[in-house]
Amino acid sequence: MQRLGQRWRRERVRVALVPTMGCLHEGHLSLIKLARRRVGQRGKVVVSLYVNPTQFGPGEDFARYPRNLAQDKKLCRSSGVDVLFVPADREMYPATDGQAFSTYVAEHRLSQSMEGASRPTHFRGVT
Repeated sequence: MQRLGQRWRRERVRVALVPTMGCLHEGHLSLIKLARRRVGQRGKVVVSLYVNPTQFGPGEDFARYPRNLAQDKKLCRSSGVDVLFVPADREMYPATDGQAFSTYVAEHRLSQSMEGASRPTHFRGVT
């Protein structure tokens, strides 16, 4: 994805990213349509699908989060998505010397009116 993005940048291709956690629905599809309108037919629409374990706090069931990759692929294909980016955990969180990341971005103001109020570690995974 990085090499493709770099190539598009060199070619001055407009790119829109629709980040998701999968199980796409009409809300996601409306964002995909908006992305296409913004970049035009010559631009590229990328949908990322990543269920980020860092967004789940203690006691939240990451393993039970709904996933339906086959359906998501079908919806992306029929919606004209150019690239569906589905990274593995090791791509998003590459280990360094066998250790996980030790730093995160913390947001303490905006998130308090959203899920951050009831899920204090959620936005650590978002940011």
